[in-house]
Amino acid sequence: MSYYPVDVEKAVRKVCKRRRLSPRTEKTYVYCINRFLKWCKKDLGKISKKDIRLFLEYLSDKGRSGNTMNTYYMAIRFLFEEVLNRKMWVNIKYSKVPKKLPTVLSKEEVRRLINSIKNWKHRLIIEFLYSSGLRVSELLNMKVHNLELDKGFGYVRNGKGGKDRLIILSKVVGEKIKNLIELENLGEKDLLFKSNRNKKYSVRSIQQIIKKASKLSKINKKVHPHTLRHSFATHLIENGYDISQVQALLGHKSPETTLIYTHISSPKMINIKSPLDE
Repeated sequence: MSYYPVDVEKAVRKVCKRRRLSPRTEKTYVYCINRFLKWCKKDLGKISKKDIRLFLEYLSDKGRSGNTMNTYYMAIRFLFEEVLNRKMWVNIKYSKVPKKLPTVLSKEEVRRLINSIKNWKHRLIIEFLYSSGLRVSELLNMKVHNLELDKGFGYVRNGKGGKDRLIILSKVVGEKIKNLIELENLGEKDLLFKSNRNKKYSVRSIQQIIKKASKLSKINKKVHPHTLRHSFATHLIENGYDISQVQALLGHKSPETTLIYTHISSPKMINIKSPLDE
């Protein structure tokens, strides 16, 4: 049961939507704020920086990870600064758990994966995911009018963080999309990919397509829709494109997020020589 009025929770959700935060972020913030206020048991007007610090120390004593601590802190700060217009800066930073390097397919593995898919529309979905570096949610929400097929690019509208961005289109994928639009008589405002029941595909459906293709192509890695995005970024780096270009195409807020792909690119492919050879 919540320890704060319903209108505060509504206010949090309203600001989340106004800031175009994702439903997942909204749910996380509401949960963390609820936990904090339940622990604090004080009126909002009486909560101080000390209370926030004590709550974070309480979580630390419980063995919560740095990532979790940061999430709680960002949620609490969001409540006070964005919703209640109160400055509640607490100069605390918890080190995050080091990120594991993402699973990436080689170019040969991508080829095998795609070639194992017999259903032409399923194959096009996977080709589009890989060739443009889309998140699966972005692909499922892609509409015909977001694509400039003759110019070789398109737009993601209201992507992660509520941002729009430009994406590249493969010539091969572009021609197949033209055929899809003509064959299914899609209008400008229609979703690009719809199931046989004329409904939006689910994330699970895309996951199943990739899982089946991965098994058929005998790829001994855990392959998910996001694996294709990781592979797209890594292969661009290997092909000589710089971090800022890849960052823009992926829609990353910070170049540090994109830098991870330099760690998994083939040094030979990106022409890095050992200093010993010089």
